[in-house]
Amino acid sequence: MTQALKGKTRNEAELLFQRFHEMLTGDLSEEATADLGKLAVFSGVRKFPVRVKCATLAWHTFHSALEGEDKPVSTE
Repeated sequence: MTQALKGKTRNEAELLFQRFHEMLTGDLSEEATADLGKLAVFSGVRKFPVRVKCATLAWHTFHSALEGEDKPVSTE
């Protein structure tokens, strides 16, 4: 995740977060996952719903930090 975010603007990072989350929840087409580069290897996680929260926790933490939220992070 940190390698994918390095050098990105805030807007680019937000878009990457959204696309990654969409990929894992099944809302992103398989063609669109190719745009995620190395992160596309996580596309198989969507087949295991129990693991989606594990794969997205760091992303939700990152998103919460961007928003300046001072509360516990949730993957809900």
